[in-house]
Amino acid sequence: MRHKNKVKQLGRTHSHRKAMFENMVTSLFEHERIVTTKQKGKELKKISEKLITRAKHNIEIPETEEGKKLHNKREVLKVIRNRDIVAKLFDDIALRFKDRKGGYTRMYLLGVRQGDAAEMAIVELVDRASKVEVVKADKKDEKAKKVKEKK
Repeated sequence: MRHKNKVKQLGRTHSHRKAMFENMVTSLFEHERIVTTKQKGKELKKISEKLITRAKHNIEIPETEEGKKLHNKREVLKVIRNRDIVAKLFDDIALRFKDRKGGYTRMYLLGVRQGDAAEMAIVELVDRASKVEVVKADKKDEKAKKVKEKK
């Protein structure tokens, strides 16, 4: 019986699960959007929300208490080992979510993966820095460019 065990094991050992989620969180903060399975996405949301909250607390700490700021940064460095990503989290992402009380990530369900029918999902930060816009080009312009390239 698994009473009081809240961690989803996902068929992995503790060390494998820990390494996997460290890599996934690092990728999420680097790209601000990743595609994963539904169950991994649920666990990833829990971890990433806690890290963003810890980074947000650094904004509220006064400059006189540098020790607390350093402690928060070191606690995040235990999970995210890339210093550039940690700097992005504290300097960019935490400032974007300064006025938000929670719910920093969202998860969209994509359907099932073709190979093994695993439920897939997109996990992304709510206020992404770069929005992708799809612009359709005219077919005539494309044909004209192809003709010029051939000559």
